[in-house]
Amino acid sequence: MSSVAVLTPESFAEHRSGLKDQDLTGCVPEDEAYIPTYLEAFPPLPEKGTPGEKSGEPASAWGSKIRPIKASVITQVFHVPLEERRYKDNSQFGEGEEAKVCLDIMQRTGAHIELSLAKDQGLSIMVTGKLDSVMKARKEIVARLQTQASATVAIPKEHHRFVIGKNGEKLQELELKTATKIAIPRPEDPSTSIRITGTKEGIEKARHEILLISAEQDKRAVERLSLEKAFHPFIAGAHNRLVQELSQETGARISIPPPSLPKDEIVITGEKEAVALAVNRIRAIYEDKKRKTTTISVEVKKSQHKYIIGPKGNTLQEILEATGVSVEMPPLDSGSETIILRGEPDKLGPALTQVYAKAKSVMVVEVSAPAWLHRFIIGKKGQNIGRITQQLPRVHIEFTDGEERISLEGPTEEVEQAQIQIQEIIKDLLVRMDYSEVIIDQRFHRHLIGKNGANINRIKEQYKVSVRIPQDSERSNLIRIEGDPKGVQLARRELIEMVQRMENERTKDLIVEQKFHRTIIGQKGEKIKEVRDKFPEVIINFPDPSQKSDIVQLRGPKNEVEKCAKFLQKIIAELVRPTSLERAVTQKIREETNTKIDLPTENSNSEMIVITGKKVNSVCDPFTHLCKTCSLSITYFDWVPHIVMSQSEEPPLPGRVCAFSTAPRPTQG
Repeated sequence: MSSVAVLTPESFAEHRSGLKDQDLTGCVPEDEAYIPTYLEAFPPLPEKGTPGEKSGEPASAWGSKIRPIKASVITQVFHVPLEERRYKDNSQFGEGEEAKVCLDIMQRTGAHIELSLAKDQGLSIMVTGKLDSVMKARKEIVARLQTQASATVAIPKEHHRFVIGKNGEKLQELELKTATKIAIPRPEDPSTSIRITGTKEGIEKARHEILLISAEQDKRAVERLSLEKAFHPFIAGAHNRLVQELSQETGARISIPPPSLPKDEIVITGEKEAVALAVNRIRAIYEDKKRKTTTISVEVKKSQHKYIIGPKGNTLQEILEATGVSVEMPPLDSGSETIILRGEPDKLGPALTQVYAKAKSVMVVEVSAPAWLHRFIIGKKGQNIGRITQQLPRVHIEFTDGEERISLEGPTEEVEQAQIQIQEIIKDLLVRMDYSEVIIDQRFHRHLIGKNGANINRIKEQYKVSVRIPQDSERSNLIRIEGDPKGVQLARRELIEMVQRMENERTKDLIVEQKFHRTIIGQKGEKIKEVRDKFPEVIINFPDPSQKSDIVQLRGPKNEVEKCAKFLQKIIAELVRPTSLERAVTQKIREETNTKIDLPTENSNSEMIVITGKKVNSVCDPFTHLCKTCSLSITYFDWVPHIVMSQSEEPPLPGRVCAFSTAPRPTQG
């Protein structure tokens, strides 16, 4: 399965330096990839009798003329500056959106991608694989991980088709090579401008290539000058003003490769006279600068390089404009800290002063602080940090989630002040604040939170603490409590006690005929309220009448549930226990029939009545008669009243006594 390799700057450098020579043969420039023809890869064998045999030297293509086959796997390394990173979230590096995007690209292209985080927080990306896969992966990485810009380049309308190429192959190759999106106007559109979308570096490369294609198709003169790239800034001038002036004065078009493109070739196109004039002017500038200039090298921390370069390289252009000195920076993906200044000797000093001033104009400092303390340092609604940034607005303060550091960036003096203030806040908080972590099974988390957060909000308010309970999706049992040291311990103890109670919780079902449910609950729930008051820790749930269920559920601490169950069973027994009149009737039946009658025990759920005796006394066809005096139903066995059951909910009227022996017996049959 594919994976994204995340490298530290140190391991990245070690990895690159550890490549063998044969590994490096596959590392070709991004705009070059030689593919041998069939005849070059498999030349014909020499024929017999050739002179080469006698001399001992092969005369065929199998001799010294054979071209080596380059490795089919190549590696490209490029850099994404911090300001151009699309994702700058605070998630752990290698686990956020950047890693997900790289995994997706690897699956789609088959290339292998390794990421490392540079000291300046930029991304170093190494892509390895076959040429086609690497190009496609690089294009997708740039499109999805770097912020995009756009620019236009105007060339004659008749040259557009040469940019597109046969079946669009040239355009596709150019987009892959520069990792850009190139939009060419339709043939019916009169516009001559081609829009390029991508990174600043990619746009410069694409623009240069398009101008070269146009120049090659131009019927006018074309001149190519191979001049050391180190002297290109002097020919271009600060902010490209000099080369623009040359173009206007001579009428020739001058194309200088951008700094990111390692090419020495400058292309001049136009009328023959204009081209010749431009070539002479450019050569004169080059020769003059090569004769007069010298270089000095200085070491500056890599983290400060971006301040010397400035946004879009503007600071380098300002130094060139002010002093006439070119400042050559090492590649961003290189670990080198050496900066080369090239110019006239008397101007190198002022330029060096400006370089140091720019490097020190912005300072980056890291303050150590426990990760759990970050939100307290920030303060409620950001009030602590807000107070600092109001006083020192040019200081940028960044908190990295999960890391025990705070990054401060800005003017040196202001950063130092901000650093002192933040360290004081940290020192104060470490004295006043504490934290504790407790492992609690995730199944109890929702009960700790309570309905609408009632339980956890009460604990937070009561103990003045912050309690972080992980989301269900995190599948974590770790609960973190932060705040006042004493409050943290009290909150921790209460959470543990709540869990212990829940672990001891039991559920018990009682079988109670549904016809008794309303009686047990009582009018407006008064009777069941008495039970709940007696057993406050027990939850009693009656089924909905529409369910026609006899199950009453008890839930709570084990001991309390058992006590409550026994209490309810007594109430139920009273509801089904025979009345005194029923007992009297039963006794009379025993005497007159000479039988033994066993009623169900008090705690039994059985409704079975057992009659023991002689068959003639105990077995007969029963029939029932309703007593008009007390509204009792009397069942007769062998003409003897046996079972008495009330048929009305109202008791007999006062003063009216029913004697079953006087109840009129119906005639037999």
